[in-house]
Amino acid sequence: MSNRGDPFGFDTVLIANRGEIALRVIRACRELGLRSVAVYSTVDRDSLAVRLADDRVAIGPAPARNSYLSIPAIVEAARHSGAQAIHPGYGFLSEDPDFAEVCEAEGLLFIGPPAKVLARLGDKSTARALMSKVGLPLLPGTTEPVSDVTEAERIASEIGYPVIVKAVAGGGGRGMSVITDPADLQRIFQQTQANALALFGDSRVYLERYLPTARHVEIQVLCDRYGNAVWLGARDCSVQRRRQKLVEETPPPGLNPALIERMGEDAVCGALAAEYVGAATFEFLVDDQGRHYFMEVNCRIQVEHPVTEMVTGVDLVAEQLRIAAGQPLSLRQPEITLQGAAIECRVNAEDPQRGFIPTPGRLTEYWPPAGPFVRVDSHAFPGYEIPATYDPLLAKVVVWAPDRPRAIVRMRRALSEFTVSGPGVATTLDFLDAVMRDPRFVSATHDTSLVDQMTSERTAQ
Repeated sequence: MSNRGDPFGFDTVLIANRGEIALRVIRACRELGLRSVAVYSTVDRDSLAVRLADDRVAIGPAPARNSYLSIPAIVEAARHSGAQAIHPGYGFLSEDPDFAEVCEAEGLLFIGPPAKVLARLGDKSTARALMSKVGLPLLPGTTEPVSDVTEAERIASEIGYPVIVKAVAGGGGRGMSVITDPADLQRIFQQTQANALALFGDSRVYLERYLPTARHVEIQVLCDRYGNAVWLGARDCSVQRRRQKLVEETPPPGLNPALIERMGEDAVCGALAAEYVGAATFEFLVDDQGRHYFMEVNCRIQVEHPVTEMVTGVDLVAEQLRIAAGQPLSLRQPEITLQGAAIECRVNAEDPQRGFIPTPGRLTEYWPPAGPFVRVDSHAFPGYEIPATYDPLLAKVVVWAPDRPRAIVRMRRALSEFTVSGPGVATTLDFLDAVMRDPRFVSATHDTSLVDQMTSERTAQ
């Protein structure tokens, strides 16, 4: 591997992704003096990532399986461009142990945890067993996959309804189903198995008790390869629809600081037990009694990482690059301080009036907000063609303020300035503004059911 990029040991990073996260990595590379390479499918040839990268390589047609999910195409692009390292972003191949293993075999540095760690934590059953072993609290359920319906019925009756069936290989809110009525268990259980096989190539599922009114809280962790680990505060991700996040904030409002401290310590303990290297997010549910339960580990940078950056001043993507280069963590736990409050709203090309269905199309207008303490991470621009092929995320609006009430006011102002339009294109902007004004959100008495409640109330009007 080249040493021309010292102190990194590499000088060129290929970003195996698209959209706003590709731009985010390109910008981090530029600030660190590293050369960036964008890959693109045929529908992304005019994207901002392609325009701003130092080099670019076409990798195939629009379907992700033939481009962004094609390991041979990504590896060949790295060879062609002279890249020595690959940043996977989030989604696509970011948590694929086979991809990490191929990178290692090809002499390419995978900017993420080792393949064995991805395999260990990507298997939700194995991850739950490991975290239980080191003392992290779990919801009542199974740590081993359940394949038999009769066994599933017995377990569900023991832990109590409602229960949730989750794919062992799942993630990102996909591959899970809630069962409230025992009469529905056989049908939903088998349907979830079939969906898991179709989505992830793995039909294994497990069961746990479902908390319909929980808070969804996650801990950002950084680990180097020398056994050092830190946690950088917590994020509340309770505003979500179909378990897909819409709003994230830090610090989690209304939670006891001692509880957040315990979750942070649990996350570091779990990361060290898993021999983690890089940036990770430990996800927890918090019930109405203030008890927290481990859910899963996301072995990549998160969509919502900017809120953590806003309150800590730590560039998480730059830290990923430094850790991958073999540098020790630049921070110790006592040095990490959190100031103020930050909120992120995901602006998606979706129609909330029609069940949040995606609305691809060409943007005729695109004017993002600005002003003090407003950050917009986006790959969109006037004339941008929103493809139907990929995730409908258009932009992330992130604000900071000295406290949560002022952050909410600032977010309302930012959302009011945001102009996005185009034939057939709808966005979540108005819905996000409604969230920022909803008394339950403002008073921090909301939970993961908020979006369903708001949607039902709008339908009833």
